[in-house]
Amino acid sequence: MVIKYLGHSSFRIKSSNATVVTDPFDPKSTGLAYPKVTADVVTVSHQHADHNFIQRVEENPFVIDGPGEYEVKQVRVNGFTTFHDASSGSERGSNTMYLITLENISILHCGDLGHRLSDETLNKLDPVDILLIPTGGYYTIDAKTATEVTAQLEPAIVIPMHYNRNGLDQKVFSKLTPVDEFLSQIGEKDVKPEDKLTITKSQIPEETQVVVLNG
Repeated sequence: MVIKYLGHSSFRIKSSNATVVTDPFDPKSTGLAYPKVTADVVTVSHQHADHNFIQRVEENPFVIDGPGEYEVKQVRVNGFTTFHDASSGSERGSNTMYLITLENISILHCGDLGHRLSDETLNKLDPVDILLIPTGGYYTIDAKTATEVTAQLEPAIVIPMHYNRNGLDQKVFSKLTPVDEFLSQIGEKDVKPEDKLTITKSQIPEETQVVVLNG
């Protein structure tokens, strides 16, 4: 399986059977370019332009944009309702996290999660191999809370997303912190960014590792 970071909260997850794209974004909403990409499945965590630009994804993918259980081309997806803020959605509404399982590897995409996970939600999640988690704060959990959620889930690999970076529209996203803030919080300051993550089930580490992807 290969995971490629497309920027912001968007990833392309490619297995031998299918390709999943998460939270495709409108370049006008972020300032970042979005590549031409094809997929069998697209997940949308919430209906904001920087997360739901499904028309950019080619090959007429199956779109998942809410809670529930789905299976497409040997890809299992479970969507769980959470919130876009720490006030039960009163500020920014709901958010869907997706547990995506392919090639026997479970990947949790948190979308724009705005709070620590409840015991009820944790009990519904299978063990998470790879965690894709927002870390930039303001619109989502910040670096400190992302570190706490990582500790709640104990994934084998954690990949940060939705943080400040070069090219991001600073008129909109200037309050997001860079990825270094999360790396400092979680105690992994010397992580070298990689272009992609290529991994099989047998390569899943026993202890949590932080992977930063270029995107």
